[in-house]
Amino acid sequence: MHTFSPRFPRFQSLLCLKEILHQQNFDLVHAHDPHALTAAWLARAHHRAILVASRRVAYPLSRFWPGLARYRAAHRIMAVSKFVAASVISSGVDSERVVVVYDGVELPPPFTSEERAAARRSLKISDSAPLIGCVGYLLPEKGQELLLHAIKEVVSQFPDCKLLLAGDGPMRSQLEALAKTLSLENNVIFAGFIADTESVYRALDVFVFPSLAEPLGSSLLAAMAHSLPVVAIASGGVPEIIDSGRNGILADAPDPAQLARAICELLRNSEMASRLGASARETISNRFNASLLAENTLHEYKRALAVARRG
Repeated sequence: MHTFSPRFPRFQSLLCLKEILHQQNFDLVHAHDPHALTAAWLARAHHRAILVASRRVAYPLSRFWPGLARYRAAHRIMAVSKFVAASVISSGVDSERVVVVYDGVELPPPFTSEERAAARRSLKISDSAPLIGCVGYLLPEKGQELLLHAIKEVVSQFPDCKLLLAGDGPMRSQLEALAKTLSLENNVIFAGFIADTESVYRALDVFVFPSLAEPLGSSLLAAMAHSLPVVAIASGGVPEIIDSGRNGILADAPDPAQLARAICELLRNSEMASRLGASARETISNRFNASLLAENTLHEYKRALAVARRG
């Protein structure tokens, strides 16, 4: 089986792809993002090979005909969650062409107490301070504003608690102003972009994922892989990962009070936090690991090719 995944700068992609498709015979072309799919569609890759498209966002497909036509041209659309698959189907794509292939992350080796202490030192966090973390771009839809309001309540019960926001984005100045308004300047750490996110996960006591409509959540998967107890909002694809009370805690609405209660419960109950963290890691091992992602992707390649041969 010969496959090809176009990854070129947007301006060059169409010409490069046309040339490559004319030079070689591919069984399957996999477009990993909308720009690559546009190039593959305009190059008429779907007439030369099986065209597979990944869909990682839950925005409805464009009703402007080229936006929808490129997805309708794909023989298979691999949605990153059932939530995303439903948005594709509701936009007008044949449900038989849409499959769910969950993301997967590497399962890191368990970290030692020495590694945890070193990670905390690098972040200038004392060993005794409860540390809550959130990793991701600072955007309105990511829900960090909700989290700050939740932390205000957490700090009233755990005064030495710290919130680490690892990531940058257009909401940073607004969030910094909100932290000041809430008198949280000494409790919230705006760490900016951190390349070594492993050190962040090692340092945390609780991971919070306050996103409002996440397709799936790569940082959530990574936190669970590190055996962290997680708190998240039951929106988007998140309920496909977390079974509340078994491998994490879900707030059923974007409510700071609910997030605060869940965080405080985990900080008070170390046995519960440890149990949920262990179950979270098991969930990643069984359902969302990188090897399974590769295996399921190859399986869908073979299925798509088999259907084409029968047709």
